[in-house]
Amino acid sequence: MSGVPVGGGHLAVLLEEAVAALNLRPDGVYVDATFGRGGHSRAILQRLGANGRLIALDRDPAAVAVGKDWDDARFRMIHAPFSELTQAVRAQGVTEVDGVLFDLGVSSPQLDEAERGFSFRFDAPLDMRMDTSRGMTAAEWLNGAPVEEIAQVVRDYGEERFARQVARAIAQARLIAPLETTSQLARIVAGAVRTRERGQDPATRTFQAVRIFVNRELEEIEQALPQAAAILKTGGRLAVISFHSLEDRMVKQYMRRESQGEQVPLEIPLPASALRGGCLRLIGRAQKASAVEASGNPRARSATLRVAERTEVPWSS
Repeated sequence: MSGVPVGGGHLAVLLEEAVAALNLRPDGVYVDATFGRGGHSRAILQRLGANGRLIALDRDPAAVAVGKDWDDARFRMIHAPFSELTQAVRAQGVTEVDGVLFDLGVSSPQLDEAERGFSFRFDAPLDMRMDTSRGMTAAEWLNGAPVEEIAQVVRDYGEERFARQVARAIAQARLIAPLETTSQLARIVAGAVRTRERGQDPATRTFQAVRIFVNRELEEIEQALPQAAAILKTGGRLAVISFHSLEDRMVKQYMRRESQGEQVPLEIPLPASALRGGCLRLIGRAQKASAVEASGNPRARSATLRVAERTEVPWSS
């Protein structure tokens, strides 16, 4: 494994817990669907034997460039969103895997690199795309979207109670000059949000909402989870780390639904043996970062890890 760096600047959240949740087999085949800067991938490779395999995906060209530099015959780096999980894995000649890991949301490097436009902490172009090679930037959308659409996005994805005021303020500001930078957007939002929780910047919820919308983050999760479950071998593990309530709710509901199996109205007299069982089995309770990890890595404070295992029940999409 000499070609894989032993460390990096990015701290992978719930690292030990997530890797343990995969119940790694030395000769198994695994997917890191969100490579980032390789923290989880590095730990997985350290536990795999010579015949193990790890396929990593990321939609961010900067993350892909890091993975492409790794020289390990057991490892493949693929530039793709995780909504294309099945296609990416099959392109490597693999039809079933022993585990899939997701580390959802924006990565620390994306937040810390000012030019990416994810954070209001820096004055930078208002981009926010995880994949800078395609798609509409945040500025392009905010400068052209109807007020009603902006309000809905900020309300639904940012859970912002002043969403309508934020949308109107954006519409008024772009009549004077196009929105081009993160500092412009932050100032506009600060003027529209009357109160905010102690210690939270007024722009926090709006920036989250715009980022989620521009990158279709919730749609990506909705498409990826069934693909991950479908390619798992019996006994294979699905581990998902989420960072805000919208993500975690989707993951929780999906895993619970697939663990319950076929459901029919109570008034229909069918024996349990006539119903299809669940294709997933929930493993343990949702895990949170320890106090030690949370104190050393503030991003870990909101992280939640959920784990499920593939059952013998045939997959039914």
